[in-house]
Amino acid sequence: MFHTIVAQGLFLCKHARTDIAPAIAYMMTRVRNPNQDDWMKLVRMMKFLKQTQKDQLTLKSDGSCTLKWHVDAAFAIHPDYKSHTGGTLTMGKGAITSISRKQGLNTRHSIEAEVVAADEVVGPMIWTQLFLEAQGYHLEDNILYQDNKSAILLESNGCKSAGKHSRHLNICLFFITDQKEKDT
Repeated sequence: MFHTIVAQGLFLCKHARTDIAPAIAYMMTRVRNPNQDDWMKLVRMMKFLKQTQKDQLTLKSDGSCTLKWHVDAAFAIHPDYKSHTGGTLTMGKGAITSISRKQGLNTRHSIEAEVVAADEVVGPMIWTQLFLEAQGYHLEDNILYQDNKSAILLESNGCKSAGKHSRHLNICLFFITDQKEKDT
């Protein structure tokens, strides 16, 4: 039953209620062996859906023609100690799109999880910018916001600021550094 309700929640999340994406992403990792705590989280999500069923998503541009991406990571929260990425795109009021997914690799520190999260969002950032420009829209900027200063420094400087705890990161994670240098 847990699996069925979570699958229905996934359908709802993808088609109408993106606000439940973090809860669904977590519960999808628990469908094979849910415990009592997982059931309580599912019940809490269902109560939230019932209380907010009349809410409407309102999107409003602030007029700046700037894409604003907000990204964050939750370090080692899954049973296999993988971290979780969350990101949203806005142009003013309301989230146009959002990303919520389990990271594909284990990281040793929260800073590395933040870098992986930023790396996972850079692809959709570039695609969205290119798509909107191909549709004839002129964008002023495409900005990625993060809350971890160490991760921002690591992304900006690449290997130059990698210390003993971050040297093992694969060079592909510094794709964001290259994009920043190209100013794309």
